[in-house]
Amino acid sequence: MAEARSAPTVGQMVLGMRLRALREAAGVSFDQAARALHVNQTTVRRMEKAEVGLKLPYVEKLLQTYGTPPEEIEAFLALAEEANKPGWWHRFRDVLPDWFSLYVSLEESASRIRGYEPQCVPGLLQTPEYARALFKVGFPSGSEEELDRRVELRMARQNLLSRPDAPHLWVVCDETVLRRPVGGRAVMRAQIDRLIESLAMPNVTLQVVPFAAGPHPCMFGPFQLFRFSIPELPDIVYGESLTSAGYLDQRADVAAYLEALDRMCAQATPVHQTEAFLGAIRKEL
Repeated sequence: MAEARSAPTVGQMVLGMRLRALREAAGVSFDQAARALHVNQTTVRRMEKAEVGLKLPYVEKLLQTYGTPPEEIEAFLALAEEANKPGWWHRFRDVLPDWFSLYVSLEESASRIRGYEPQCVPGLLQTPEYARALFKVGFPSGSEEELDRRVELRMARQNLLSRPDAPHLWVVCDETVLRRPVGGRAVMRAQIDRLIESLAMPNVTLQVVPFAAGPHPCMFGPFQLFRFSIPELPDIVYGESLTSAGYLDQRADVAAYLEALDRMCAQATPVHQTEAFLGAIRKEL
């Protein structure tokens, strides 16, 4: 039986999709593929959905069954071996929930990240002090060591914004985010300064929905939409609750979120006015 794990990497997701495409192109059924591996159909299905690890002997046998040329099999196995390596965030598994591991993997591989934040500053733009204040409330029984680890993980995630191939981050925040006192006035002043500084980054777009804008299409809660340069990966929407998260990739679902986000961007303060809006609130602190 293939080994199960809590969350796949993006590489494993892509290779699972490629395995499915190769099987279908070869006209091989789930039952035929399963017989080649001497396993049940569920194992093959879960491999294609990246719900289990990609064991290289299994992958090689499937590719042979699908009539894949030897040189392509060798290249595929090299990709599978690389995809099976844990991401940098694996070292934070002591403070990283299983359901959030996939989020970090998607974030690392996305070419564009769009989202709406109604309550707090987006994690990729938080200062360490702001993040610490949030974690103290979110994990009141955690030790100082755990708190340090959570802040370290959040700061490490921000490194992707300064990479040569950095994704474009476009976030719309509710005015509540800037008005809610997190960590005290000094922390909030530094946090708003950080947001103003981020506006100079060519790959960061930030908008604010003012209270005066009234109701808007995304009042149901926070979410992020990931887009990838990898052809096999569809757009994926992420939303979370107190103890879990959900990932949507069906075209109709994603389209609904994208439409709501586009409509909300039209209601938000124009991008070129964001700095002035932030500056005005900064002066009140």
